[in-house]
Amino acid sequence: MHLQAEHPGSLAHLACDPFQSRGRRHAEPPAPTRNAFQRDRDRIVHSTAFRRLVYKTQVFLNHEGDLFRTRLTHSLEVAQLGRSIARALGLNEDLVEAIALAHDLGHTPFGHAGQDALNECMTEHGGFEHNLQSLRVVDTLEERYPAFDGLNLSFETREGVLKHCSKTNAEQLEQAEPGGVARRFIDRTQPSLEAQLCNLADAIAYNAHDIDDGVRSGLISTEQLLEVELFAHYHRQALGEHPDLLGKPRRLLYETIRRMLSDQVYDVIDTTRQAVAQAGVQSVDEARLAGPLVGFSPAIKARSAELKKFLFAHLYRHPQVMQTTGQAQQGVRELFAAYVASPSEMREDFALRADAHRSVADYIAGMTDRFALREHERLTGRKLL
Repeated sequence: MHLQAEHPGSLAHLACDPFQSRGRRHAEPPAPTRNAFQRDRDRIVHSTAFRRLVYKTQVFLNHEGDLFRTRLTHSLEVAQLGRSIARALGLNEDLVEAIALAHDLGHTPFGHAGQDALNECMTEHGGFEHNLQSLRVVDTLEERYPAFDGLNLSFETREGVLKHCSKTNAEQLEQAEPGGVARRFIDRTQPSLEAQLCNLADAIAYNAHDIDDGVRSGLISTEQLLEVELFAHYHRQALGEHPDLLGKPRRLLYETIRRMLSDQVYDVIDTTRQAVAQAGVQSVDEARLAGPLVGFSPAIKARSAELKKFLFAHLYRHPQVMQTTGQAQQGVRELFAAYVASPSEMREDFALRADAHRSVADYIAGMTDRFALREHERLTGRKLL
């Protein structure tokens, strides 16, 4: 049997090995045909929370258009970008895919507007963080197996799902799981290179698809985007090679975004190889102690930050988006108040839980946009949006 020669720039020696995983919280025999990370990915894809992502807001509410991204399509784009980069670097593609597909499972209906409102409602009850909620989904809230709650994913996938975590929540998680997935937030160490890669693929994906959705919606224009160097550079490049695209604005936009995505991916690959070489790390454990190793070059990082700032000011804070954001936040607050006042309005297994406020937060966070709107109308008699 002939094995393919390893790429000279491969970081395969720093890839997480599914056969050396730190394991699951509940011991299970290995699957006969799948490694640990492949099994995690399959459990995520078959979960209820994953299916709900198709009706959860990315930027535009689900009813506003058929072609705008949802949390589901965003997660698929992150997985595609992540796997492409992982393959080039020799990292574990299955782990990257599992993390990417699970990273937004805890997001509320109505996007960041819903998250902010739910955090406000939970101020005196531990707050609400969507990354922590994603971990709660895969650890506790999914109900699929007879012997345990949650999906019982491997440590490495769970670590990647918990992208951010406040110190207070990290300390609480550490008490429940000493040396577990929250330990790095206390020790200030890094997650696996696969988890670091997913964080960056997430940013690359949403910057690109929010341009597409923003222009499609009419809320931002190509002329405005030409003020942003990251976009303008590839727009000029596309027109220089294909001047006929001037009369085909949709194709020109796609070609600009395609080039922008590709160069960001190549930049991450080259920059990460250089960072690893400079750090001199030789093992997965050494990589965790070396500081962030997966990243952009300084030039692309600055341009990406400029684009993100533009999108925040001109798209995420556009008056039309803010109008629906305000209504969505009002809806979440009113749902929260209604369920706290009358828990029996929730599904029975949520209504009977002892921690009433956290139970309400879990129930609302699990809703799709349209279910939240139906529940709000049922409980208040008023239609939102």
